[in-house]
Formats: sequence, structure tokens, C-alpha cells
Amino acid sequence: MKFNSAAGSFSRRDFVRAAALATAYGFSLEPARAAVRELKISRTTQTHSVCPYCAVGCSVIIHTLGDKARNIQPTVVHIEGDPESPVNRGTLCSKGISLKEFVVNERRLTRPLYRAPGASEWTAISWDEAFEKMARRMKDTRDRTFEEKDSQGRTVNRLTSVALIGGCTDTNEINYLLGKFRFALGILSYENQSRL
Repeated sequence: MKFNSAAGSFSRRDFVRAAALATAYGFSLEPARAAVRELKISRTTQTHSVCPYCAVGCSVIIHTLGDKARNIQPTVVHIEGDPESPVNRGTLCSKGISLKEFVVNERRLTRPLYRAPGASEWTAISWDEAFEKMARRMKDTRDRTFEEKDSQGRTVNRLTSVALIGGCTDTNEINYLLGKFRFALGILSYENQSRL
């Protein structure tokens, strides 16, 4: 086997040739790959979840390092496709492969932000305050714009000023509850991948 003697180095093409030769002579790199993977996920907690990017619903396994003690901040160290899933059978698309960078990111929002009317800056608020603001605005909008009867006097009980959208990773149970919530408020504009 010839190496790139002009540059005096081992090029990428030389590496590929060496790997092909090793495979041809019965050397398997699988044990080495398995050892590297085992080192990456040893001592981690596995959590099963769903990729949030599209409506396919690929299953993922999230590997978290940390012993769940109160003084330890758990860290996501690896995310991979779930081979037991009938949806994706362990494979992930290019967006799903990059899921760890989505989770472990200093720019990721982890708390609600609020910008007061006329203000130019966002301020962090508590979840309780955010839920209170959303509920109050929903109630005020419904009280102000709810239509009990149409122009011909027919009972319609509808709310056309509010729209509801479901996420692609919502479970059937969540979509069922969103449908019930929608009908209870009289919301007509509703979009979801499951189309309840």
C-alpha cells in the first residue's frame, strides 16, 4: 500500500484505502465503534422521547449524565434514534441528528419572557404569571368577541377571534384535550397534524 510520500502525511484517501484493506483481510472495526459508543453513554440515564421537528414523530433516546441528586445539574450528553420504535427504527434525519445542539444550547429559552405594550425590552416572568396573563387575555377576548347568534338569529356559539394550533409532537391524548378545550371555548380556527 502506498502512502502520500510527497506530503509526508497520511491523507484522507489513504485512510479510506487502509480501512477497505482491513475489512478485506477480515479486520472488523465494529468492536472499536461499539467501545466508543459504550464510553459515551456509560453511566447515563436513558429517557425516551419524540423528536420535535416535524409530524413524523420519530422516537429518540436521550442520554443524560447525572445521578438525579438535587445538587447535581443533569447534562444531556447524547441523543440517538430509538431502534425499538416502529416509526423510525433507530434512524433520524439531519434535523433529528442535530437534536442535542437544540437541547444543549445557551440561546435556548427556558423561561417565559414578556414585553409590555410599548416596551422595547423583554423581561423574564414566572410560569405562574405567564399562565395568569394568557388565561386573562383568553377570557377577556372571549367575553368581548363571543358570538352566540349569527345575523339571521341562529345559535352558533362561536369564537372567531382566537385560533388554536397543536404541536407536531403532541400525543393523541393531548390532541384530544385540545379538541375538548377548543369546543368548550367555541374556537373555529384550529390546525393540527392529527386533524381531530
